Amino acid sequence: RKTPEEFASEIRLLAAAKWYESGMVSQEKAAQIAGMSRSDFLKAISGIRISPFQYTAEEVMEEVGNVR
Repeated sequence: RKTPEEFASEIRLLAAAKWYESGMVSQEKAAQIAGMSRSDFLKAISGIRISPFQYTAEEVMEEVGNVR
């Protein structure tokens, strides 16, 4: 059983992760919302199977094209 503080912390992390995944906030902002460092946020989202890389295939191809 979780304490109210643990529950609130988990809800903040899940909300921040979802907002980050949907592109609503940056990694840095999501980490702030979750109340943790950016590196801790990235570790936490990997545990819930959210990629730290939020690019579509088209965006990646466009970036590769811009490098050439």
